[in-house]
Amino acid sequence: MNDIYVDDLGEGFPFVLVHGYWGSSEMWTLQKEFFSRYYRVITPALPGFGESHNVKSLNSINKMAKKIISVLDQKKIDKFHLIGHSMGGMIAQEITKLIGDRVNKLICFATGPIGDIPGRFETLDETREKLKKEGSQISFSRVSPKWFVKGVEDKNYFLCENAVKNVSLETADNALIAMKNWSGIENLKNIKNDTLIIWGDKDTSYNFDQVDTLNKNIKNSHLEIFKGCAHNVHLEQPDQFNNLIQEFISE
Repeated sequence: MNDIYVDDLGEGFPFVLVHGYWGSSEMWTLQKEFFSRYYRVITPALPGFGESHNVKSLNSINKMAKKIISVLDQKKIDKFHLIGHSMGGMIAQEITKLIGDRVNKLICFATGPIGDIPGRFETLDETREKLKKEGSQISFSRVSPKWFVKGVEDKNYFLCENAVKNVSLETADNALIAMKNWSGIENLKNIKNDTLIIWGDKDTSYNFDQVDTLNKNIKNSHLEIFKGCAHNVHLEQPDQFNNLIQEFISE
């Protein structure tokens, strides 16, 4: 049996949504409501995060990808659409590396091909040091407002606050280790799946070079840039975001 929390809503062709660092299944609330009208929507909470905060966390993107694959195998889901946000985008790329023939359409959202991103607002080592000094709650309150153009004033910021309530220092640090040690650059040329790349032009977590590298190296890819959005486009402009994805996966 799987020990992590997995929301499983609606019916139809499966659509798997993988959240990012300090995320949860609940972070996809506005997508679950929309897409469960057309698809079977699967939203796991990664070990140690959100609704799975009681589960021991993992310190490798590969292990996180295998955990999601085990969820899909347990549910006997063969083919599916896949979206990953931020760290979840790395996990989605890793899932595609492992079982790409089962991924129908791939969406890489506010993510890149390397975990330790050149040009990030601070290096992952700096984030780890600050995390250990400040603790996870203070680190979260320092970093997460950067994910929205409106910061804590965004009407959906509360979903981030809910997600992080029970995240331990160990879980937060393990995820930073996982990202730091991961690179998917070499595998981009092997991704043959129809791929949509989404990025907000005010994103300080992943710069344009990151999404540009994805777009230039994934053969069947298309980049959509949201103006005036930061890292959480799905919460900042949910209607436009959902409609864009619906158009892409229903083609």
